[in-house]
Amino acid sequence: MNIDGPSVVPTDPHIVELDRLGDEIAELAAHLDAATARLLDLIRGFDARGGWGHGFRSCAHWLSWRVGLEPGAAREHVRVARALGSLPQLREALARGELSYSKVRALTRVATPETEERLLAVGRAGTAEHVELIVRGWRRMDRKAEAQETTRRHRNRALHVYPDGDGMVVIRGRLEPEVGAVVMQALTAAREALSRRRRAKDVPAGTSVVDGSAEAPTMEQQQADALALVAETALHRGMDPGAPGERYQVVVHVDAQVLADADAPGQSVLDGGARVPAGTSRRLACDASRVVMRHDADGRITDVGARTRTIPPALRRALQHRDKGCRFPGCGRLFGQGHHIRHWAHGGPTTLSNLTMLCRRHHRAVHEEGFQVERLADDELCFRGPDGRLLSDVPPPAAMPANPVDSLRAQNDAGGLHIEARTSTPGWQGERLDVGYAISVLHPLAVASR
Repeated sequence: MNIDGPSVVPTDPHIVELDRLGDEIAELAAHLDAATARLLDLIRGFDARGGWGHGFRSCAHWLSWRVGLEPGAAREHVRVARALGSLPQLREALARGELSYSKVRALTRVATPETEERLLAVGRAGTAEHVELIVRGWRRMDRKAEAQETTRRHRNRALHVYPDGDGMVVIRGRLEPEVGAVVMQALTAAREALSRRRRAKDVPAGTSVVDGSAEAPTMEQQQADALALVAETALHRGMDPGAPGERYQVVVHVDAQVLADADAPGQSVLDGGARVPAGTSRRLACDASRVVMRHDADGRITDVGARTRTIPPALRRALQHRDKGCRFPGCGRLFGQGHHIRHWAHGGPTTLSNLTMLCRRHHRAVHEEGFQVERLADDELCFRGPDGRLLSDVPPPAAMPANPVDSLRAQNDAGGLHIEARTSTPGWQGERLDVGYAISVLHPLAVASR
């Protein structure tokens, strides 16, 4: 009786070809992840050295303009690049193609140098979906701990005010961080107001403006005087904080000749007397309320004109409708300031053709950092950097090799990377993921509470 061995059915050539195609996809994806690690290294170095700082408000903004990344993706690239600077194990795993960028991006949301090793194990063992589930659970644990700390601080807030034996009043308290910040800012503002009051009254330096003592007040005494002023002001105003425009209005006194020529003699100062550069004054005067005051030869005011807007409201609405945000290449922020392409102090008209919208950052770049803008004959705007180079709305694409895939493989091989189809395969065997249990054995706070 003959017993035949198990029959072997040859694998269908179509299946073999699909397996080969799948391996090629997996291998190329790992090569791309290794290249992404290099890209993030470059972004981190570029960001740290401020390479984006010439006209761009952030490294992500520069990436969006120069590389063509969607702004959200650009911000995420910068975030991950910065995080990997203190997470060498995750950085190396990405550089070797062992972890995908998707996994690393998720892990960097919660990883610290103390937890990096255990989270790296999660990345190697699970799929990208598993990693996302673990990270969400991890963040829930973080938020729970943060909420508990916030509740504890809120319950512990207190302010004790009581008279001492000699009649002095003692104040002792604990405030939540955001409330404490408001109090500290108010005290700082009050100290500065008292200092200005002393200068206005021509009180000798080192003399207390409160009690006239010749002895210079200590910082503690200045704080006490400031608190008294804050309390008096609050009672005087009926606890009304005032309209935002009144609280945050900035007044600049600038001579007309200084607006036209930065080298001309004259003043350009804030209301408190601090000098500001002429370029700053021109930027502020581009889109502000304007009051013209005339002085005689002795500096006395002889006439004060009515307050007017540099850009009238109707013209501003037309400007916003036309430009729909900042016109600086690659920006497009919806909120901006009106900019006179030829400044009104130089004879430029306040007309739609001589105006454009710029965000605060790029308005400063044009007035104070050497950037230039002009309107061409075809009504298009032309921006140039401080060195005169043209800034195009869409930069030209980088030069590419004839076969970029082969070039990428060659670069990785030259770097000593041995990447194949199984390099980034997770260790998952199909078992169900218990997120709650995983967090209980991985998260430091959960482990400490066991």
